[in-house]
Amino acid sequence: MRKLSDEEIELMRKAGSIVGDTLTLMRDTVRVGITTKELDDIAREFIISQGATPSFLNYDGFPASICTSVNSVVVHGIPNNYALQEGDIIGIDVGVCYKGYHGDAARTFIIGEASAKVKKLVEETKRCFYKGIEGLKPGDRIGKISNAVQENALKHNYGIVKELVGHGVGRRLHEDPNIPNYGSKESGPVIMENCTLAVEPMINLGTSHIRLLNDGWTVVTADGKPSAHYENTILVTKDGVEILTLMKGENTL
Repeated sequence: MRKLSDEEIELMRKAGSIVGDTLTLMRDTVRVGITTKELDDIAREFIISQGATPSFLNYDGFPASICTSVNSVVVHGIPNNYALQEGDIIGIDVGVCYKGYHGDAARTFIIGEASAKVKKLVEETKRCFYKGIEGLKPGDRIGKISNAVQENALKHNYGIVKELVGHGVGRRLHEDPNIPNYGSKESGPVIMENCTLAVEPMINLGTSHIRLLNDGWTVVTADGKPSAHYENTILVTKDGVEILTLMKGENTL
């Protein structure tokens, strides 16, 4: 974690805005019948058209520009020929590199109508993020985020993924510190002014346990129940938190 210069903050804002615009495009494009590979192609073309590059493409060998995680897939789903169906949920994770600086965010979208339980999971995962950043300021510990996410998730008896965490983000896609979605308020490093963090609750409808598929990327819930993912890149300033990766017209909590 480090303090960014004014010039670096502007580059992070631009990277973040491209991420938000890409997620806006995904929100407006997801529908019954579209394949996750088609979504990947659309996202990649848009990112490149904005003068940026997809952060995920070839990252440690990842073969696509976005992650598309359907239903019981927690994160890192690889786009393929699966066509979205009524009632599916899909977590779309987008990373963008603009002039050497990365933005990173994810949303879980509902395709058509889903059950009340699944809708609630998606809503509360988003709420976990907002609880995590509520009142956040320089001098707080990372554990303030972690504990707030945990409290909201456990209130609804959801499973909290512990093996995967949020992270610092900036000149590299993944930087220190790690940001778990559980823990005590007093845990973790002290947050610096003008640092950028990717806060990303990953919350399961059932068990917290996960497993990795044979492709080496796709992480799924151990019990096959749905999982939701909500992530933003944030800037922590002396005045509070600025979210850099919002979609157009998105409601905040």
